Amino acid sequence: MSNARPKLVAIVGGSGAGKTWLADKLQKALRGKAARLSLDNFYRDRSHLPPAQRAKLNFDHPSAIDWPALERVLRDLLAGKTARVPCYDFKTHTRLGRSKLRAPKPIILVDGLWLLRRALVRRLFALSIFVDCPRGTRLRRRLARDLLERGRTRASVLKQFRDTVEPMHRKYISSQARRADLILSGNCPQREFRLLASRLRGTAG
Repeated sequence: MSNARPKLVAIVGGSGAGKTWLADKLQKALRGKAARLSLDNFYRDRSHLPPAQRAKLNFDHPSAIDWPALERVLRDLLAGKTARVPCYDFKTHTRLGRSKLRAPKPIILVDGLWLLRRALVRRLFALSIFVDCPRGTRLRRRLARDLLERGRTRASVLKQFRDTVEPMHRKYISSQARRADLILSGNCPQREFRLLASRLRGTAG
């Protein structure tokens, strides 16, 4: 690996927009030169609250994130240090007692809902991408994910999407598109993907 400073790439968009899909595909295309990080790991620990109270919290608001912890990890990676990343359990809304070590690589792909909202975090990224995706597609993808991976019921997913996910999307997520260096559609046409992968390979050395 080169001794050059790692480059952080933000992949931002609504829930179900295709951020994780794009990050996975880019990591494969970069062939060992990219590491992955998700804002999902940095939800604040709610273990001090009773489960019934946790379920009533608005997890679609930026304040649900432990921003100082994220900034520490990003700065460690930029400094070439191995970072300790927390593990979060969406079924219980608690942080697990273990953490994962993430070693820096030339490119570090970071996906998340609100990465471009805070100036201190936004300035750390060498490139920012906003994934634009229609509401209906985002809802279908969120349903499929939450039913399979997060132990949710269809009714609870639909209610959360209506009550908080979409209102918070309009208030806090969609406006980030104007701060992004690139705007990609949710299905990312092959030509656009190849150009983006080529651009990142060029910066990875």
